[in-house]
Amino acid sequence: MQIKRVKIAIAIIGGIVLLLWLFCLPSDLFKDISYSTVVNAKTGELLGARIADDGQWRFPPCNSIPEKFEKALIEYEDRGFYSHFGISIRGLGRALLQNISTGRVVSGGSTITMQTIRLHRRGKRNIIEKMIEMFMATRMELTYSKEEILRMYMSHATFGGNVVGLDAALWKYLGNDGNEISWAEACTLAVMQNAPSSVHLSKNRDKLLKKRNRLLKRLYEKGELDEDEYELSIEEPLIGQPYSMPQIAPHLVEYFNKISHGNKCETQIDFSLQRRVEAIAKYWRNELSLSGINDLSVLISDVQTGNIIVYCGNADMDSERSGKWVDIARSPRSSGSILKPLLYCASLQEGIILPNTVLPDFPTDFGGFSPKNFDGQYSGVVDAKNALALSLNIPYVWLLKEFGVSRFASLLQKCGLSTLTRNADQYGLSLILGGAEVSLIDIVNCYSNLARFNPDFPLNDRIAIYSMFEAMREVNRPDQLDYSRVSSLQNIAWKTGTSYGARDGWAIGITPKYVVGVWVGNSDGSGVAELTGARTAGPVMFDIFNLLPNSGWFEKPGGSEMNVCRYSGHLAGKDCNETKMQIVPSQAIKSKNCPYCKKLPISLDGLRRVRNASEPSEMISYFILPPVPKYYYKQNQVDYIEPPEDLQESAYGINFIILLMEL
Repeated sequence: MQIKRVKIAIAIIGGIVLLLWLFCLPSDLFKDISYSTVVNAKTGELLGARIADDGQWRFPPCNSIPEKFEKALIEYEDRGFYSHFGISIRGLGRALLQNISTGRVVSGGSTITMQTIRLHRRGKRNIIEKMIEMFMATRMELTYSKEEILRMYMSHATFGGNVVGLDAALWKYLGNDGNEISWAEACTLAVMQNAPSSVHLSKNRDKLLKKRNRLLKRLYEKGELDEDEYELSIEEPLIGQPYSMPQIAPHLVEYFNKISHGNKCETQIDFSLQRRVEAIAKYWRNELSLSGINDLSVLISDVQTGNIIVYCGNADMDSERSGKWVDIARSPRSSGSILKPLLYCASLQEGIILPNTVLPDFPTDFGGFSPKNFDGQYSGVVDAKNALALSLNIPYVWLLKEFGVSRFASLLQKCGLSTLTRNADQYGLSLILGGAEVSLIDIVNCYSNLARFNPDFPLNDRIAIYSMFEAMREVNRPDQLDYSRVSSLQNIAWKTGTSYGARDGWAIGITPKYVVGVWVGNSDGSGVAELTGARTAGPVMFDIFNLLPNSGWFEKPGGSEMNVCRYSGHLAGKDCNETKMQIVPSQAIKSKNCPYCKKLPISLDGLRRVRNASEPSEMISYFILPPVPKYYYKQNQVDYIEPPEDLQESAYGINFIILLMEL
């Protein structure tokens, strides 16, 4: 009976032990550990990292281990790693003999698996803890593969100071990702993680060197190194002082640190191009700083994918200026004129205008809002395409009035301009001249969608978009752009903009492959008299395009043709004599017929208008403008021909004044 009870007790205890063994291992050994934020370029290069919450450089768990380091580690720490079941009887026996012979603890006999459990438990090192580690290690071996255990250990092992894990150690001590690690470097790191508090780069370097060389010799004797490799490795100097973490695209790294803290973040940044653009941005920021312009931001988008491949939130992080950590790329800034192409494209798509429809261009008071053209010159009327190329203000305020402020603001929001959060009435007609704040990243993404003719984008009429790019390619700015400094062999659709008070300078350039966006100014919002988009941001943009491969030009889309008046750009009316066939957007049918051409009966000698129907006359078509626009138009168009009779006071002329005021 007693024996039976003993057996039952043993069975119960055994069952309890088995249950403890089965459930002793948590699903995530390092669940409560905080990690550094790590941000990589498209091809895996480290852009930068941010320290973990506990002040440690601890990268998220690694996916791979350099082969040389793996061999060095296993040789130094656990030669039987790939053959034992979590406990090494030989290792424990050897450690026991060493400790007895020396009279003190010199070896624990722990396997890499047991050490991984120790890192998980973070407990005191004593006999009881050792037994727990052995118990859990056997369970761990059943749960994870050897490769997983090794990666887990190397992600959490300490390498001295506040450096934890192999990936962080590689960057801090070697300044790279370890892809080309030498045998000497691998052995140094393998030795360092064994006793980081007593042997590291700033303490007991001689001892560290001896341990490294002993490990190299063991690897040589095992045949891992040939004789030449061994001799060179022995002579290789010990690793020097720790490196600083890379600071490439630091504002992007900081952005990911906020939205994905403690994770490894993969980006689409082109590492090589990023470095070259940062160098150009630094050069130009230094140049512009001589004029009191201290901040500069650059973004490049790959049109085909829509990905941002260069992100320079603010240039020249080596300077000591305040505001350098302001990420201008995501900061709302006054748009200046860079929204004009979008209004042109939208108006074409909606059939409000055709590519060359003339718009009013004379001094106008829009209910207390009195904009002026940059150069103070006016044309009376000017075709919409040329008005965009010249970045004229008056015509585009007229066009916005006809399109509708609320309608345009809503369209911009649908196009991804996330910073337009106010009511449309608060923007008013100034919306097209910088009355709204936009961010560089939203603008670049918007034009990138247009460049790839994204069918799901709100602006998607291929003819309208192509016409917009053609107008932007023919930019001929009057605001003192020094073309000798911005030469480029590429065809580029581009637009610059300057905000009120000379606080923001913009340049946006588009090709079939790339969109380049540049902002210059001061992060604190202070203006500089010399600041214009064309003179500051424009040269930077062209300099960057010279880094990029030639993209050719956009393929001209096909479409239906309609008869258009050569003078007004409207659909030809019955009185239009000079017409041409033009490919127009699908909604062009909604556009107005020409309101300016009118056939008048003129005497056969051409000197007067005939009012008597019985008198011989000839019907001649004239391009007739109302008095105010005609006054300015005649100053610029010397070949403008007026009808013989003064029609300024005619009902027709008055009707056109009313028509213009209603636009």
